[in-house]
Amino acid sequence: MKALVFDKSGIENLKVKEIEEPKLGPHDVLIRVVKSGLNPIDYFVVNYIPVKPMPHIPGAEIAGVVEKVGEHVKGLNKGDKVVVYNRVFDGSCDLCLSGKEMLCRNGGIMSVVTNGGWSEYFSVPDKNVFKIPENMNWDLAASLPVAALTSYHALRELEINPNDIVVVFGASGNTGIFAVELAKKFGATVIAVSRKNWLKEIGADYVVGYNEVVEKVKDITSGKMANIVINSLGSSVWDKSLEVLGYDGKLAFFGTLTGGEVKVNLSSLYGKHIKLVGTTGGSRKELMELINLCKDCKVKVWKTYSLEEGAEAVKQIMSENRDGRIMLQISSQH
Repeated sequence: MKALVFDKSGIENLKVKEIEEPKLGPHDVLIRVVKSGLNPIDYFVVNYIPVKPMPHIPGAEIAGVVEKVGEHVKGLNKGDKVVVYNRVFDGSCDLCLSGKEMLCRNGGIMSVVTNGGWSEYFSVPDKNVFKIPENMNWDLAASLPVAALTSYHALRELEINPNDIVVVFGASGNTGIFAVELAKKFGATVIAVSRKNWLKEIGADYVVGYNEVVEKVKDITSGKMANIVINSLGSSVWDKSLEVLGYDGKLAFFGTLTGGEVKVNLSSLYGKHIKLVGTTGGSRKELMELINLCKDCKVKVWKTYSLEEGAEAVKQIMSENRDGRIMLQISSQH
């Protein structure tokens, strides 16, 4: 079978190779991978992060069809459409037992601590496999395990409610698209910070530019400012994220695309009773909820690449021209 493999860091080393089909244990599921969404994690895996095993197959966001199941697998059958929960977890540490598998003390992210899914077939434990509706399109399916789950988990942690004003920085990015859609599903008023007007089609009540965001939020809220801010970009929008946040507001942040170092004025935080919430990934229960909640979610796809074009697809993750998601078509959709 074919897979995208690199034997040392660097996009130039990412090549399609023939490899052996993975072996199946009694609790494993063999998936024919149909589509994968590209995320910054894939860029860092290929270029910077120490990974294992080597040579290595990247690909953190996986959707496909069940091809074969191990002898002890229940509830999954050949032909089922599925997505993969991409966290390695032992299920027995205190964090797993409290429903936070993404923080497992002995775990990690598939495609970092294990091979990822950029191959025609992918073997994974049955506890990581979730069925999706037959009529769900593959772009949406492949976006659920990382892009959508990250935003859903953050909004759940912030205890969003229908009266909230939510400001989303990086609204046209992988997670931003879903932060906008899901905040709208929760009934909030959503202000997307972006130059992309198509965000109104997926639920943004307002689309405002970075330079005008503080004034616009002030106008829209009659000076009260936002209850919730989502910052998926990092340091470049840190100051503005805090500026648009009102009293008793909550800021969730994940991702450091534009840098991870910031300065914080503590008195301005405690004086406004601000809550800062760092989040990562989400739980299996949340993925299950999301599959149901997001059946009608929309995904803006910018470009779709074949497995052979994988290196080019990884390069484009960081493109300033990117307008929506990048997808990898790994096998046919039927």
